[in-house]
Amino acid sequence: MSPSAWIDTAVLPPRRLPDTVEAALAYLAGALGHAVYAQWTLARLKRRYGSLAEAKAKATQPAVLKLLLAHDAAIEYWERGRLRTVPADQAPAADTVLARLLHTHRRRFKTAQASSPPVAVPEAAASAAPNLWLASLAHGVPGLAWLARAGRFAQPHAATNTLGAADDGQALALFLRDRAGRSSHTLRAYGAELRRLMRWCDVRQLGPLSDLTRHDLLAYRHALQHGGSQPEQAGPPRSDSTRTRALAVVASLYRYWYDTGYLHANPAAGLAAGGRARVGFTPTRLIAPALLAACDAWLDASPPDSVAALPWLRRRAIWALYRYAGVRLAELVWAPEAGLPRLEAEAPGRWTL
Repeated sequence: MSPSAWIDTAVLPPRRLPDTVEAALAYLAGALGHAVYAQWTLARLKRRYGSLAEAKAKATQPAVLKLLLAHDAAIEYWERGRLRTVPADQAPAADTVLARLLHTHRRRFKTAQASSPPVAVPEAAASAAPNLWLASLAHGVPGLAWLARAGRFAQPHAATNTLGAADDGQALALFLRDRAGRSSHTLRAYGAELRRLMRWCDVRQLGPLSDLTRHDLLAYRHALQHGGSQPEQAGPPRSDSTRTRALAVVASLYRYWYDTGYLHANPAAGLAAGGRARVGFTPTRLIAPALLAACDAWLDASPPDSVAALPWLRRRAIWALYRYAGVRLAELVWAPEAGLPRLEAEAPGRWTL
């Protein structure tokens, strides 16, 4: 069966898969969010990463490179929930991998005979697709007439508004199409969080969304954290994970609008930032490694004949404190009025600042 006989029912409007197996596998990789089938040679690795050393450093490429040292080609393919790497002569055919994936995701990908949506999408229906996205979002949020308006931060100039949206309704529909169009689960999650924000705005008589200030969005974040006096006011206090997810969706919406030119300012910048963003922080030194090594060698060396012992020891103490104790430079400044720094020496060779 040709790949184009299969339809992706998780997007609006539903669309056929490409005609060729290679193009269909590329589409599935984008739709599912992970690699599904790739053939590697040493030449392709060099073209992709610039050098074999760079390819080896990548998370998934050491296994590929190891196989290529003994074989002419290697295949990466998705099977049973993980990416497998085997020599090319041991890998299943590309159409076999495609058939397995379509069967695994048979709730999403259906043949033309089994799919309930129409196979052919008329031009009128395609042009009305943004209205379908908006209907899926605004369901359960009645009376939001301001979706047909644009707020103070909207960009009226067509030359810079690359999104081409004239009001919040169109801009929301395009955001959902681009960011949630490949997964019904993502669309449902995004819709739930955006409906929560719109209900909160409706209760407080705010809107449209492109009119919200940073103060408004911070008040919404506070409502998520501490709850509102009424269920409509963002509901009871939310858990950390729920609040993080809600703010991430809101921040993603405004960042998308700002990046595409629909907004000329982003009032949600940094709205979802928190401690998790700093979990992977790695401190770096301001001093170059060569200079640091030279300073350490000076610290271990004997004092020269031209320098008295006491100033030499004092300099070593200052550098050692700065090097190992994380002392600020301001804390090392001599302050006679405060009697600082105060240094207490103990035998044998112990001292306290």
